[in-house]
Amino acid sequence: MITRFRQVEMRLMGPLTAIPIVLATVVLVTIAALPFVSAVLSEWIRDAVPAGLQHAVAVTLGTVGFVAVLALNPIYAIWLERKVAAHVQDRLGPMRVGWHGLLQSFADGVKLLFKEDLVPKDADRVLFRLAPMVAIAGAFAAFVVIPWGVRADGAVLAVSNLNIGVLYFIAITSIGALSVLMAGWGSNNKYALYGGMRAAAQMVSYEIPTAILVLVVVAQVGSLSLPEIVAAQAGGFLGISNWLVFQLFPLNLIAFVLFFICGLAETNRTPFDIPEAESELVAGFHTEYSGMRFAFFFLAEYGNMLLISMLAALLFLGGWVGPVGSNPLLLFAKAFGLVVVQMWLRWTLPRLRVDQLMAVCWKYVIPISFFLLVVVAVLKSIL
Repeated sequence: MITRFRQVEMRLMGPLTAIPIVLATVVLVTIAALPFVSAVLSEWIRDAVPAGLQHAVAVTLGTVGFVAVLALNPIYAIWLERKVAAHVQDRLGPMRVGWHGLLQSFADGVKLLFKEDLVPKDADRVLFRLAPMVAIAGAFAAFVVIPWGVRADGAVLAVSNLNIGVLYFIAITSIGALSVLMAGWGSNNKYALYGGMRAAAQMVSYEIPTAILVLVVVAQVGSLSLPEIVAAQAGGFLGISNWLVFQLFPLNLIAFVLFFICGLAETNRTPFDIPEAESELVAGFHTEYSGMRFAFFFLAEYGNMLLISMLAALLFLGGWVGPVGSNPLLLFAKAFGLVVVQMWLRWTLPRLRVDQLMAVCWKYVIPISFFLLVVVAVLKSIL
């Protein structure tokens, strides 16, 4: 019986493996052709949609687009993280479900969809059920101001091109700390509560140097608009010498490294995964969650990983500008490269203790960030 089931499974795996490959190809081609696709959609909206509804339709289409990317992101990111972990530990990782385990994340998603949704008896049911939705809403809302590129006619490829996009990003990402605290408190579980309190202390602390390091970039460019920050990094030798990470060496390089470290802390990634330390707190703030509510936290985490990486690429690595021209696919490639670095660090570095984690922030990262901001502001005024 088991042998027969395995034979049927093997026959199905071949054709089904094409699904994730085709989906990934469609997404990447769409991102690469985003300026053309955007121009075609804009022309269609002008011709087919009443004037009063054109803006709403454009925003809706843009939102559907990036939500589709964010929904697919954890499927591939979880598979990639398993592979990165496997190769770091000298093993193979997922291999059975599809070619090299490509269908493993799809299978896990189906499993989570059908798992029982449990709510603890004495939990705060409102907070318990609301926390995953707040987590995913905060992660998705931040992508509204992320620009993917600029068309030939100057139109910015973003759902909302705010001239204070950086300020909006800093404000909206604070929701993540609130959702984790809600999950910990609402679970009525001491381990979850410990995880939630740790998350609140960690995220609030590391938001301070994150904002300061963003101001280091704003002080040099003179704008809070993300497209203008990218435009200031265009040109130069091979299209990369004007990237801010190479300017005012080594000040901006230090700022970039510190910003990436703060991003690890903001997304609860190792070595800053104290809120969900399984060796101490079972699973931390999401100990009591199961099924799709548990999956929502993972969706938010991998969305935040991509978000932080995209912002780092926009602020320091030239955004969609590169040695082979200007294209949204360059921004996505840079961001996903930083996501891989986050995965690599997870399986390389040990977890910090709570006191070490807070000491790194308050004794080192914040003072160095303030120093960088002051020095950059002085140099900018002189130069």
